[in-house]
Amino acid sequence: MKHPKAVLTVVGLTLGGTVAFYTYTTYLQKFMVNTVGLEKEIVSWINFIALLIFVVLQPLAGALSDKIGRRPLLMTFGVLGTLLTVPIFIIMENTTSPVVAFLLMMVGLIIVTGYTSINAIVKAELFPTEIRALGVGLPYAFTVAIFGGTAEFIALWLKNIGHESLFYYYVAGCIFVSFLVYWCMAESSKVSKIEAELDVEKR
Repeated sequence: MKHPKAVLTVVGLTLGGTVAFYTYTTYLQKFMVNTVGLEKEIVSWINFIALLIFVVLQPLAGALSDKIGRRPLLMTFGVLGTLLTVPIFIIMENTTSPVVAFLLMMVGLIIVTGYTSINAIVKAELFPTEIRALGVGLPYAFTVAIFGGTAEFIALWLKNIGHESLFYYYVAGCIFVSFLVYWCMAESSKVSKIEAELDVEKR
């Protein structure tokens, strides 16, 4: 209750990121099989290789954020995720090439890296030590459960009623909401509660 702005910031910056993450990881596997028509074994290999590269990208993007700041990475995710999510899915649903599907998945995962690589530290920098775990954990858990956890359900429901393409716009819209939060928020590394506490300890 003492940190309403920080709590709402956690919700806002998590919303688009969690929907995009679950979309480009969990749901995309089913999309490649059910909509694109690729064989399950091929899709398994595409996902294995893409996610392996995705894992390697995380510390690299994190190191980059230490040099240029957190906000530029979040803004990049927000802009590219908003603009490219719909084209990525439209192109993918019209391809029969595993290579093209892999490359499109990698584009999506590279975009999402702007969020996944730094979201934990950005949220932690918003709260002082005495409330950090609860301040980050509670709004984050609710947002992931409500939006990230339902992403696949919404996608499959829209597919079943014949409007699968609406899901592409839903994902892009969620990312756009988070982009507005990134646009309005300060560079977290410059107003970091963690750094402020460390400075006090040094004194």
